[in-house]
Order: sequence, then structure tokens, then C-alpha cells
Amino acid sequence: MKQEIISKILNNERISSDDAIFLYNNFNLIELGELAESRNSNKVYFNINKHINPTNICVNRCKFCAFSRSKGERGSYEFSIEKILEDVKNSEAMGITEFHIVGGLHPEWSFSYYTELIKSLKIEHPEIIVKAFTAVEIDYFSKISGLSVEEVLKELKAAGLDLMPGGGAEILKEDVRSRICPEKISGKRWLEIIEIAHRLGIKTNCTMLYGHIENIEDRVYHLELLRELQDRTGNFLAFIPLSFHAKNTEIKKFPYTTGIDDLKTIAISRLFLDNISNIKAYWVMLTEKLAQVALLFGANDIDGTVVKERITHFADALSKEGLTIEEIVYLIKKTGKVPVERDSFYNELKTY
Repeated sequence: MKQEIISKILNNERISSDDAIFLYNNFNLIELGELAESRNSNKVYFNINKHINPTNICVNRCKFCAFSRSKGERGSYEFSIEKILEDVKNSEAMGITEFHIVGGLHPEWSFSYYTELIKSLKIEHPEIIVKAFTAVEIDYFSKISGLSVEEVLKELKAAGLDLMPGGGAEILKEDVRSRICPEKISGKRWLEIIEIAHRLGIKTNCTMLYGHIENIEDRVYHLELLRELQDRTGNFLAFIPLSFHAKNTEIKKFPYTTGIDDLKTIAISRLFLDNISNIKAYWVMLTEKLAQVALLFGANDIDGTVVKERITHFADALSKEGLTIEEIVYLIKKTGKVPVERDSFYNELKTY
């Protein structure tokens, strides 16, 4: 079976779910890295982006989340639109090309807060791409506004939404999802909302949160559902495996995933997701050094400058809260690869 799978990969044939499980369980790390790298070019992408997390007050208190708070709880916060605009006022001078916006499901804010936030950002920074709101947030906006998901997305698009991140997918297998985030929308609903966005021409990323209570079969099932959706729509830009950070959450286990598991997951994602062009090594969760190594195990994107990330750092992330362009370029070049600055749609802006 091992040689059959290798032959499929080298001949650019699609591997099956059983093949992917076999890769996880029977291939060593170096073998996986070499196979995954056969699918990549010598380019590694990054962008200059700023994270905006408007609030951590959330009606969902998922067990795996260290970020969310209840209103009035110690550590909770909520930013006005004016405060956010003040925080991002020097974005052009910093070379930022993307605002990445995700946050808690605030129990008191109306849908108009979110449309006005995007409109205001676009007025002040018309050239900066707005990547905002997970499928979970979109579902919540539909509930609080009385609008359908399609109507919500159309209003956000009219306000200036350019694309969506891929968060909220966690693990799409329902029995796992019901244990780690029963408050959250189902995996089926997540897929439905993303498919609606794709149908409206809104491109998105997709993610998988791994390293908590799921098993290998659950991960591969998750990847299979993403691959099937991409076959139908073609509008996933990138896949981002997200390594679980257990600190300050209700899921008690060793605080971080292992480097071996992280690299295997990156490599198998590259081999299985043959219809998603970009696999991201999200340095915020992996740490800068392991993300650098992941660029030799199938990842072709290291995310961006990420100024200023809050969500993972509430779970005691070991990485910085942001990197400079020089630091990113240095990390990439030391792998022997070519750093390429991109925009949110993977249009190449500058080669270093």
C-alpha cells in the first residue's frame, strides 16, 4: 500500500481518505516532507496584515476557547468603531494591505455595528482589503438581524467586505464538535454558510483546529469535507491547520501540540487537499521557528505580520504578537525559498 500511495502522489493523482490515514500512521516525518514538497514551488507567500478583534465578549463560551469572556467579567473588552479607527490610522504608512477581523458574538451589539465598522474602515482606508467574520459570526448576524445568511452577506459585501477568513470550522465531525463547542453552529451549518458565500463570489479561507480530543480519522474526515466543497465551488484560497493551545481553556491536556504532529498535519494537508493551492503555516500558533520548518513540509505561506493578534495569546501563545517584514523575509530565505509578498487574493506584489 505504501508504494501505491507514493505512486499516486508522484503522478499527481488524488489520494483517498484511507490513504491519508495510512500516511499519518505509517510514514515517517521525512518521507512525508519530501512528498509534500514535491507539490510546491520555491515561492513562499506572506502579506502585511493587521488583526482587529473588536471584542472578546461572547454569547458562546466554547470549552476550547481562552479568548471569550462574559460581559463584565475580568479581562473582557469591547472596542467602539472610533477606537478601532484610531488604532489603525497609520496602516498605510505601515504598508498594511489587509485588515483581518474576527471577534466574539457580542450579546448587545446590533448587526449595524459590523456593517458600519466595515464602511468606516473602507472610507478611511479604501485600498486596504477587508477580510472579516467567520461563518459562526455570519450565522449570529443572521439571528440578531432577522435576515437570511444570503442577505447578511450581501449587506456586508455592499459595505466593503472583500473576503472571509476560515475560522469557526474547528473539527467538522459532529460528535467531536458537540463535545468541544456545543454552543457553536454545527459543522453542516458551517459548510452551508461558506458555500453560500462562495456562490455570492466571496472567497474564503478554511481551517482545522487539531490537537484536542479528535483522532486522526476525525481530521481526515474534516479534510475530506473541505475538499468536496472546494470541488463544488473553487473559492477556498488557503487552508490553515490551527494547532490547539490548551492553556486557559476548559479542555485539560498538555498545553501544546508536538512539532512532529504539527509537521505531519501540514504535510498531509498539502497531499490531500490537491484542489486548494495554498497551505498556511500560521506562525502565531506554531511559533516562528516551527513555521519556518513547516515551509519544508508542504506549507507555502507563513501568513503575515499579524499586528496585533489577541485570540491565541489569551491561551499563552509562545510566539510574538507580530513580526516585521524583515523578520519574515529572513525566516523564509533561511529555508532556501523565495519570499513573495502577496495580497489577500494571492496576487504577487513584491519578490524579495
